[in-house]
Amino acid sequence: MEETAATLAEIRSRIDELDRELVGLLARREALVRQAAPLKSDAQAVRAPDRVAQVVARVRSLASEAGADPDLVERIYRGMIEAFIGMETDEHHRVTGGSAPRTR
Repeated sequence: MEETAATLAEIRSRIDELDRELVGLLARREALVRQAAPLKSDAQAVRAPDRVAQVVARVRSLASEAGADPDLVERIYRGMIEAFIGMETDEHHRVTGGSAPRTR
């Protein structure tokens, strides 16, 4: 979906609005990831490479449907997923007393 704006200020204002929405969605995603952490058996289950591959394939398809660049969306998602895996690893350790948390 292509949006047009008349000025740079208008574009920035629209981006700021989208950022507010994105941060809210990220907070919801974080809450769900935190809920999943104690349900996983170990660090490998937290990393879940098969699940990562499924998510990447799905968002690439969604990007194409939405008219976004699938390569760009994949890069964004891979970074986001890696950040969530780090957080979930720490959370898993905190709630299960499992192995040492990840190294930062």
